[in-house]
Amino acid sequence: MLARGRRRLVEMLLNRTRMPGMAQDDLAHEVGDADGATGEPDSDVGGPLVDVIDAAGEIDWQPPDTGSLRGDLTVLNQEIQESLVVQPSFAVALMAASFHSERAARAQTRLWADRYAQCGILVERGELPARHTDARSLLIAATAPLYHQLVLLRADPDPRLPERAARAAVLAAAAGAFSVPRQESA
Repeated sequence: MLARGRRRLVEMLLNRTRMPGMAQDDLAHEVGDADGATGEPDSDVGGPLVDVIDAAGEIDWQPPDTGSLRGDLTVLNQEIQESLVVQPSFAVALMAASFHSERAARAQTRLWADRYAQCGILVERGELPARHTDARSLLIAATAPLYHQLVLLRADPDPRLPERAARAAVLAAAAGAFSVPRQESA
């Protein structure tokens, strides 16, 4: 039941831009909320979308642990690629719909901040000195090529891209591209 409702929500969110007049009650009806009590009584998809994003944040997900930073980033990129190419793509639907709702955009920002914080351990347990590497910048550099290729360019998935992007980010990090200055102790 939950999977069916989620699929219907994803389909509605993906179609949102083609249905600019869709009201909150229409979305509520599509996801099985017969009384329409999914949030504010306007066309903002924020109410149900915030719930979906918050639920995604509660999923017990852990970053990969392959024993190397490059391996961890490759597996992370493979997970991202899979989430972007599956049909319908829950990740793409949430990204697209967050542009239609400030509340949903804030919820998605919280989700991403949590995921980046969780993934900070990849840098800490990897080959780089964690206290001198900006983990978030490294993670963005490692994962951005997937979003660029699959979401922005709508290119076909490339099975080599997750590893290539991970390798490039690790090489850049090893060269100091994500180094941050040491903080002087007070």
